[in-house]
Amino acid sequence: MIELKLKHELNNYQLSINIKDTTPKIYAIKGRSGRGKTTILNIIAGLKRANACYLNLNNRTLTDTENNKEVKIQKRNIGYLFQDYQLFPNMTVYQNITFMAQHSDHIENIMHQLNIAELSEQYPRQLSGGESQRVALARTLSTKPDLVLLDEPFSSLDDDTKDESISLVRNIFEQWQIPIIFVTHSKFEAQSLAHEIIDLEVSR
Repeated sequence: MIELKLKHELNNYQLSINIKDTTPKIYAIKGRSGRGKTTILNIIAGLKRANACYLNLNNRTLTDTENNKEVKIQKRNIGYLFQDYQLFPNMTVYQNITFMAQHSDHIENIMHQLNIAELSEQYPRQLSGGESQRVALARTLSTKPDLVLLDEPFSSLDDDTKDESISLVRNIFEQWQIPIIFVTHSKFEAQSLAHEIIDLEVSR
């Protein structure tokens, strides 16, 4: 279950998001560059404070600005895939994936599911764009999150790799059945993957 009510002033514009669902969905937050898409993800993740926000995830209130409640980032159990992936260049693929979680069958299963087990000893500089994305996604899933945030996850990929990655995210959702929120400026990406598309309500 996810409930999100968010209002935030950004560069003389007001961001407004409302989500309330009892069953998991994939949500696309669509908008042009500079419209605050990443800001919304940062607020959900707890990296930024909103002017007004209520966020409840699986009956846990993570943010309630009206009552001055803000659960710390590390206790939210939210996975966040950043746009530039943010892999540590001096760590192997395996070290990157286990940076926030210890070795377990869960980690092994993720690596096999994402077809990156054979890359475990390689370094980020040796990876293609698609491989880097899958490694970053594995790290995002390593802590068994209750919600996954994806920031422009397909923007740097070529068309073939983009199609593969869209299918990959869809398969992750079908197997995990957890809500996924991704931001994009692409109508194609939003329509190809999301169950619900949220066009940012922006007003002067």
